[in-house]
Amino acid sequence: VKSLGAEVLYMNMSAYNEGRLQSSFWIVDKQHVYIGSASLDWRSLGQMKELGVIVYNCSCLVLDLQRIFALYSSLRYKNKIPPSWSKRLYGVYDTQNKLTLQLNETKSEAFVSNSPKLFCPKDRVLDIEAIYSVIDDAKQFVYIAVMDYLPIVIDTNAKRYWPYLDGKIREALVLRSIKVRLLISFSRDTDPLTFNFVSSLKAICTEVPSCSLKVKFFDLEEEGACFLKEQKNASLPKLNRNKYMVTDGAAYIGNFDWVGNAFTQNAGAGLVINQADAGNSTSIIKQLKAVFERDWYSHYAKSLQPTKIPNCFNHKLNKATSNKTAMSN
Repeated sequence: VKSLGAEVLYMNMSAYNEGRLQSSFWIVDKQHVYIGSASLDWRSLGQMKELGVIVYNCSCLVLDLQRIFALYSSLRYKNKIPPSWSKRLYGVYDTQNKLTLQLNETKSEAFVSNSPKLFCPKDRVLDIEAIYSVIDDAKQFVYIAVMDYLPIVIDTNAKRYWPYLDGKIREALVLRSIKVRLLISFSRDTDPLTFNFVSSLKAICTEVPSCSLKVKFFDLEEEGACFLKEQKNASLPKLNRNKYMVTDGAAYIGNFDWVGNAFTQNAGAGLVINQADAGNSTSIIKQLKAVFERDWYSHYAKSLQPTKIPNCFNHKLNKATSNKTAMSN
């Protein structure tokens, strides 16, 4: 693309932390935006199941997302975060001052979020705060679709529990009786600790009658997750890489899986859309809910009980447990 005249910018993320640039959004002609899970990669576009949102003719939303892009551009020649950010990089909209607009003939409110905290100037909402706002506003249900669900942070040789998203889900389940559905991708790269955290979440509902949690694993390869790459015809796994959440009144579309390290270290962005009239058949909320339910009830989505976890994952779990015991001794 350089040879055709495109300007390519590089960010040295290692100069700021141990993360990666994981942002995935487009800004076109200062009028249109795309944000979602897809990367500009043939594997992403050809073998992965992705989800994103396109907003046309919305220069106000473009302005807010453009400031995140400008922030990245301002760092390309620097090896440390500046002591203060230019006002031109401040957030335009936030949880208290949302952009009001019409989306698919539905009155809506929206704002853009960003991560990590290092990259959040004044008035910019952190991704984790954006997710909190969506869950807190839910009255009936919260549907979450992610490739990975792993509420831990991995530092050098240690793993520690990262409670922020996991705790918020527990709060919604127990204190507010919100119906939660969690759809997680299942592949040979799924961390076996995922099953531990899912079991822990489900355990809190055993003694609380109003607690409603269901978890399914989405396997595009239909139980082929345990095969080694050499044993399969396909050179790369087919994955469901969605990274979104939808409730009865709002949606969050982001760039991250729900993994601690992603939010604390990686650079990414998110879009929150609130819609009061979510029953409108063309509303973003209605469409995302329909996509989630299509996947949830498809034959690719399976409820994995502890006794039904594939043997290869049980082996990994046992190994992880023995390693943990050895470390604690």
